[in-house]
Amino acid sequence: MVDGQITTLTKANKSSQSLRTTVPMGIIKQFGLKEGDRLKWRLDVKDNKLVIVIEPIKVVKAESR
Repeated sequence: MVDGQITTLTKANKSSQSLRTTVPMGIIKQFGLKEGDRLKWRLDVKDNKLVIVIEPIKVVKAESR
């Protein structure tokens, strides 16, 4: 498990209230993430703390023939 990495939130774009961050390289390598993959976000409460669970969803690209 990767622990203690800190990333910075930035605005996704000027017209949105969404924020974006960088996925740390250790997490990218651990889950084999690639550009275009998706992340499913879920919020849980455990021991009176907010826990964010992020599930990688791999995107399978169609092979060109």
